Amino acid sequence: MSEPKAPTPTPGDTYKGWLFKWTNYIKGYQRRWFVLSNGLLSYYRTQAEMGHTCRGTINLATANIVVEDSCNFIISNGGAQTYHLKASSEVERQRWITALELAKAKAVRMQAESDDSGDECPMSPPPAGQSGASRNSEVQSTLRTLGSKVEDLSTCNDLIAKHGSALQRSLSELEGVKLGGDTGDKIRQVTERATLFRITSNAMINTCRDFLALAQAHSKRWQKALQAEREQRVRLEETLEQLAKQHNHLERAFRGATVLPASQSNPATDSKGPSSGKGDASDEDDENEFFDAMEDVQEFITVPADPKYHRSGSNVSGISSEIGMDDQSLDEQSLASNPESPQPQELEPVKKRRTRIPDKPNYSLNLWSIMKNCIGKELSKIPMPVNFNEPISMLQRLSEDLEYSELLDKAAKCQSSLEQLCYVAAFTVSSYSTTVHRTGKPFNPLLGETFELDRRYESGYRSLCEQVSHHPPAAAHHAISERGWTLRQEITLASKFRGKYLSIMPLGSIHCIFEKSNNHYTWKKVTTTVHNIIVGKLWIDQSGEIDIINHQTGDRCHLKFAPYSYFSRDVARKVTGVVADKEGKAHYVLSGTWDEKMEFSRVMQSSRGGENGTEGRQKTVYQTLKAREIWKKNPLPDGAENMYYFSDLALTLNEQEDSVAPTDSRRRPDQRLMEQGRWEEANAEKQRLEEKQRSVRREREREAARTANPTDETVIEDSINDTPLKIDAEETTSSDISSSIDGMEGPYGSPVKSAHQDNYRALWFERTDDPLTGEQTHVYKGGYWEAKDHGSWEICPDIF
Repeated sequence: MSEPKAPTPTPGDTYKGWLFKWTNYIKGYQRRWFVLSNGLLSYYRTQAEMGHTCRGTINLATANIVVEDSCNFIISNGGAQTYHLKASSEVERQRWITALELAKAKAVRMQAESDDSGDECPMSPPPAGQSGASRNSEVQSTLRTLGSKVEDLSTCNDLIAKHGSALQRSLSELEGVKLGGDTGDKIRQVTERATLFRITSNAMINTCRDFLALAQAHSKRWQKALQAEREQRVRLEETLEQLAKQHNHLERAFRGATVLPASQSNPATDSKGPSSGKGDASDEDDENEFFDAMEDVQEFITVPADPKYHRSGSNVSGISSEIGMDDQSLDEQSLASNPESPQPQELEPVKKRRTRIPDKPNYSLNLWSIMKNCIGKELSKIPMPVNFNEPISMLQRLSEDLEYSELLDKAAKCQSSLEQLCYVAAFTVSSYSTTVHRTGKPFNPLLGETFELDRRYESGYRSLCEQVSHHPPAAAHHAISERGWTLRQEITLASKFRGKYLSIMPLGSIHCIFEKSNNHYTWKKVTTTVHNIIVGKLWIDQSGEIDIINHQTGDRCHLKFAPYSYFSRDVARKVTGVVADKEGKAHYVLSGTWDEKMEFSRVMQSSRGGENGTEGRQKTVYQTLKAREIWKKNPLPDGAENMYYFSDLALTLNEQEDSVAPTDSRRRPDQRLMEQGRWEEANAEKQRLEEKQRSVRREREREAARTANPTDETVIEDSINDTPLKIDAEETTSSDISSSIDGMEGPYGSPVKSAHQDNYRALWFERTDDPLTGEQTHVYKGGYWEAKDHGSWEICPDIF
């Protein structure tokens, strides 16, 4: 059988040929057909076996190639596989060695690239279109190919240097040899060296030719792409310049047309009562479109106080000297000047809480298919699967306001109401710190659902939340601490989806009462906006203003949450505030961010800015002492990104507890299934709970109607049964049925009012008129903790 002439090995080509392989001491070397391809060296008994039977394969990426003599060489991968091979001639052996070394270099490089790509995490957003993705993929593929060719050139260069040196030595030896018997051997050796050098040089030339052809083929395309990128950059720069000019024009027009409100210029003018209309639903224009906020002009400027204030501890600007020292922090002075501060008590062993929940499953879902038909609707009317939720309820989310309850503990020990107001303001800001990464939607509580949070042994407080209404959805919260404070609130959420963003407006007041001083504070929450609902990465912003009022002394803190602006030079999520007494005189300045920390500075002197004002709008200049930290966010637990970005407190909220009420959120089955990662079962269970609550609401409305007017029972029955109950609603409850009846049109387009009213009454809270705010609110009436102590939950409804 004639042996086919082996081709000159080139990088990236499959190399084949006959070699002799050592088998055993009986048979010795046997002729085998070897194939080198994709970094693998395989052999067969004959060429015909290539289609079905491979006798062995060795991976060159981990192999070691050793040359024994003129024709023999060894390939081994560390002991598991070792091939002793022999070529028919030294030239043939060198051809194989060259091909094997090139293949090994490429295999090692490909393995390293694979390891690197597996460790990388894509941080940049995906391309906007398919054409951009394909173009980027093509460029990356070309770059990889060129890099491979460069590596091949480097390998060939090393081989040429090696064989060139061997050839040079042979020529030197030939020059020193006298003509004799060994002349023929030396000439033959030089000839073989030259042949090997020619083979390697040919491989080098072929690789260079491939590289040049590839570069020429892509050169024009790259030039066009580069020119297109340059033109696009110029267009973007021109557009950005135009937007900046428009922004400056709008900012000047805004400043010239806006007058500083009286409530901000003189906080004392309305300190005797709550600000009218704050948080009212009518303040939110349904047709307003949310745009990127313009850079807001600060209403005040802070500058370092005169050094004399640092040296003196005397009474300055009417502020008591015991709270004016710059050498002590606010809470240290308060505690030191409070002789009646409670001494540390012997605490019972603290219950060990869980620190992890199951990781969030990676389920994909098309958000646009759900949202596209919901623009302009109430959030409670949008069908939402649990894929958009986080495994806690809104009641538990409300209880997270107590994450930094130690701020209220410190406030309860303060002697000065102005100091106390600083801590209350910091507590108000801290309640938003858990929302920065929390883009998941909490479960809407079922009517009558409760949640208790008993942390007496850890933090000295215990709180209770109850869903007291579903039309509108409202939750009441009451927390009392053994350390001298009580917090209560009733929050109703109004939400609007506008296609690009979701606005959530909490309505209702928050009350904080301190037992020792009888200071009673009230405030409202700001608007939460969820951006990039349809396209892009979800992110949350808090914006608006908060007035914290001490109804006992008239002190007031005005906080401003600056909305995010692309053009702003300030830090993102910035919060500023001023603490003033009932005469409107500023005593403290607060600054920081709602997702990281807050600092306070004592005001030593204030003045109205004259020439420093911008276009006629004066700014107040405050001379302050050095800023000190009053609150700092706790770091998230390890692996929080896989646990819905829950904080340490949030991880424990849904932990199973045996003694809680049957209506507690911990017992909610769909929420529990979602936490365990069983989302399909959670969706089915969620639908069951919705239908169950609809049935309970219909029956309750029928009963209320019978009691109110028994003669209209048939009419009312028909009106309820004819109501379009099959509306797609996320946890659509009986309140939605009532609203659908109320929204029906009668003759001539007049609205039809429901023929009946729901007679539902909360179990642990009672409705009353708040004497301070004038709002109707639910106040805790007692009995829950006593029922828990006795284990008597007979009055609790079966809602799950």
